[in-house]
Amino acid sequence: MIYVTRSMMPSLDEYIEEISDMWETHKLTNMGEKHVRLEKELEKYLMCDHIELVVNGHMALEMSLQALDIKGEVITTPFTFASTTHAITRSGLKPVFCDINEDDYTIDVRQLESLINSKTSAIMPVHVYGNICNIEEINRIAKKYNLKVIYDAAHAFGEKYKGQGVGSFGDASCFSFHATKVFNTIEGGAVSYHDERLGNRIYELKNFGIHGEESVQAVGANAKMNEFCAAMGLCNLKHVEEEINKRKEVFDVYMQNLEGFRGIGLPHVSPDTQSNYAYFPITIDEQILGVNRDQLADYLKVNGIYVRKYFFPLTCDFDCYKKSYYNQNVPVARKISGRILTLPLYSELEEEVVDKICKLIYKYTQKEK
Repeated sequence: MIYVTRSMMPSLDEYIEEISDMWETHKLTNMGEKHVRLEKELEKYLMCDHIELVVNGHMALEMSLQALDIKGEVITTPFTFASTTHAITRSGLKPVFCDINEDDYTIDVRQLESLINSKTSAIMPVHVYGNICNIEEINRIAKKYNLKVIYDAAHAFGEKYKGQGVGSFGDASCFSFHATKVFNTIEGGAVSYHDERLGNRIYELKNFGIHGEESVQAVGANAKMNEFCAAMGLCNLKHVEEEINKRKEVFDVYMQNLEGFRGIGLPHVSPDTQSNYAYFPITIDEQILGVNRDQLADYLKVNGIYVRKYFFPLTCDFDCYKKSYYNQNVPVARKISGRILTLPLYSELEEEVVDKICKLIYKYTQKEK
C-alpha cells in the first residue's frame, strides 16, 4: 500500500540518545530544556522574531485569535482543512468566506475589500500546499482597514518568500507539526510573531495564565508541548533540509511524467517562493479525460495507491456549517474542490513507484504513455 504521506522520523538510536537524559531529570513537560532549545532553533531556522510552541497547530490558530482579542468577523478561505474554520467559530467569531485563485488556490485578494464591513476584525489567509498568499496585497488591505492578519501556515514550514521566512509575515503565523507534515514533532505546533506582548498572551493562554508558583494572572488553557515531542522536533530539524531536497526529487519525477498531459492540472510553484514540496496536488478535468476525480481516486485505491481529495468538501459545505454557509459565493473554490487530488509524496517514495502511479493514471484515462 502506498499512502499519500509517510511521517519523517530520525533513526531510533538518535531519538533514544535525545530523550535518554529525561530518565535522569524526570523533566517531561512544563517548558523544559528541550522545549526551550527547540523554540530557539526554530526561530533561527524559520527566520522569525519569536516562536511560541504549543500542543498542535489548531491551538496555535485559536490562541492567536484570542491573544489578539479578535471580535466579530474573520475573512478566510473555505479551501482549507477543518481546523481553520473551527478555530474561528470555536473562538465565538463568524467566518466570512472569500473565494480562491484558480492557479495557486490561495485566497483571492481581489475580493477581500468587498467582504470587509464594520464587524470585520481580521483576515486569516491560508498558504495552500506551500503556495504563499499574496503577502503584499493582504498587508496593504489590512493596514488600510486596521485589520489583524493571522496566517495559517500549516503547509508552509521552512519556506521563504522573496528571501524572507514565511513566519515573519502578518501579526502571527501558525504552524502545524503534525506527523503528516514536512517537519513534525509527532503532534505539535507553533505561533511565530513580532510583538512580545502577543507572545506573553499566548504563553498565558497555553499555561493556565500562570506567572509564578502563586500567581495566576489570566484565564488560560493547557496547550503546552511536552519534552518527548520537543525531542522529536530537535532530531527532525537536523534532517529537514535533506527531507525537503528528497521531496523535490519526487516532485520533479511527477512533473516529468505528467507535464503536457491534457486534462490534468499540475501544481503551481511561484519563482518568488522557496518551496518545501509538501504536496503534489493535481486537478482532474472530466470534460477532457472522460473520467472524474472520484473515479480516478477509486481506481488508484484498487491498485494500492491511496490518494486524498484534499480539500473536499469545502469547510462551508461541512454538515456542521452548511445550514449557515452552504450558499457561499465561492465558485472557484467549489470547482477546484470537486477536481483536486493529492498524490503520494514523501522523501522515501521511490522513483519507480512514482512512475507506476503516473502509468496507472495514463492507463485509466486511456492515454498513451
